[in-house]
Amino acid sequence: MPRRALIPIVAAAAVLVLGAGASYLYFFSRLRTAPPALALATPSASASASASPTASSSGSTAWTVASGSVAGYRVREQFVGQSSAHEAVARTSAVSGQVTITQSGTTYQMTSATITVQLSGLASVDSVAGYNVTNRDRIVQGSLDVSSFPTAVFVADPVALPANAASGQAVTVSVPGKLTVHGVSKDVTANLQMRVNGSTAQVAGTIATNMTDFGVSPPTIGFTTVQPAVTIEVSLSLAKSA
Repeated sequence: MPRRALIPIVAAAAVLVLGAGASYLYFFSRLRTAPPALALATPSASASASASPTASSSGSTAWTVASGSVAGYRVREQFVGQSSAHEAVARTSAVSGQVTITQSGTTYQMTSATITVQLSGLASVDSVAGYNVTNRDRIVQGSLDVSSFPTAVFVADPVALPANAASGQAVTVSVPGKLTVHGVSKDVTANLQMRVNGSTAQVAGTIATNMTDFGVSPPTIGFTTVQPAVTIEVSLSLAKSA
């Protein structure tokens, strides 16, 4: 074939390659979404007004994790050929546990807390155009060896709460404790916001950690690289135990 005849063929092939590359970049940089971090719900005016802590009260109150509670993780995926990472987010409502808060006058202390998450219920809530994110869920469950280690458990150390913890306003507290995942326990710190309104309470926050600390290798998912840093997110609805 004459060289002059090859020129348009090569040019057409270059256009196809460049076009495919441009489509790929658009596809994965523009058509990816991830939900915002879990946070406290906006309180109603009546709920805020109903909170009335009693300065002279003393004793312990047990709170049970109620329906509406959610926990999950957030990790960063790096797609091949992309400069920006994507946040992969999975969540589950299979959360249980109990928190005990002790009051002495105007002083509050969280004396104990254990939160358990069933890992088999984790389901991706982000989206990537053209990719079925449920495929990721199966890979993640394999990496976590959910059949052998079905839960993640956080056990909090006792910690003093802000003086206005029962005021109906949101307060911030750092809670140290132990997180057990994949049969490995590590010291972590949960950075939380909480709001108590009478017989109900809300807690939301995060734990920043690294999956390799728990003997979990970052999952391998086709054309992506998963970073080992992971943020655990919780949004808990608590009810006073009867």
